[in-house]
This record gives sequence, structure tokens and C-alpha cells, in this order.
Amino acid sequence: MIDVEVRGGEELARISRALRQMDNPEVVKRFRKELREAAKPLVPEVRASIQAIPSRTGKGVLRAEMSKATRIEVRTGGRDANVSIRVDGRKMPSQKRSLQAYMEGTKRPWRHPVFGNREVWVKQDPKPYFYRVVAPAAGPRSRAAVNRVLDSISRDIT
Repeated sequence: MIDVEVRGGEELARISRALRQMDNPEVVKRFRKELREAAKPLVPEVRASIQAIPSRTGKGVLRAEMSKATRIEVRTGGRDANVSIRVDGRKMPSQKRSLQAYMEGTKRPWRHPVFGNREVWVKQDPKPYFYRVVAPAAGPRSRAAVNRVLDSISRDIT
């Protein structure tokens, strides 16, 4: 699973704890929705980067599966609160659950049979698509968006 988490540090965790103590489901729901909205612009960027991965066959089946598996995850329970952008292997077909990590190059080189011929195998070079898109955005732009959400919810709590 490939993911980048934008954390608002201790402030995000503090607000999450305060919301649980308030026991106000409407504010918690708004908090989660606003965090999701803050991360939402990154999903189409990741999907576009996946679609830009070169393909010799031109069919794009693997790219389509990876795009479909790209999602946002917001967690506000437990000790930590976080927002994650993921290309989730659990959403991929069972034989391809690690494909996104191989394509990014975070796993060992990917080997596969040539057009299903188990006698002839080739090593697939990685085609990084995720971190080059998300890492620059996960800095100032996403942190500013999360901080706007934190400020808004902080005003409501106090």
C-alpha cells in the first residue's frame, strides 16, 4: 500500500480528542468531511499521473485498476488522527495487490511472463507516479488546507 499522510501534528490529534469528548456527531462529521475536502484535489492528480504511465499495449487495464484503487482515507479515532491518499492494494484484483508498489519502485523489481508465456520472463522497470505528485503537494498546500480545517473546527469547539 502506498500512502502519504498529511499530519497537522499535535493540533490535529488534540482537536480529534476534543471532538470525541464533546460527543457531538454533527461536528465530528463536519470535521471528517472538511479534512476529506482538503485532500480531495490530490486524488485527480495521482490518477492523472497513473494514466500517464507509458504502456506498450495501449490498453491501459493496469492503469485503470490502479486509478480505481486511489482513494482518500480520514481517521479521527484512536490515538492518531490522519488524512491519507492511497493507491490501495486491497481494492486491486487479487493477483495484482502489490502492483502499485512495484510500479512506484518501493518493492523489489517486478518480474512477469511475456504475454503469459511462463517460459519467458522479463524485469519491469518501475514507473514512479505517486510520490513525485504527492510529495510536493503534501507540503505547504495540503498543510495550509488542513490548517484551515483545524482553525474552523477549533473556533467551533471554543
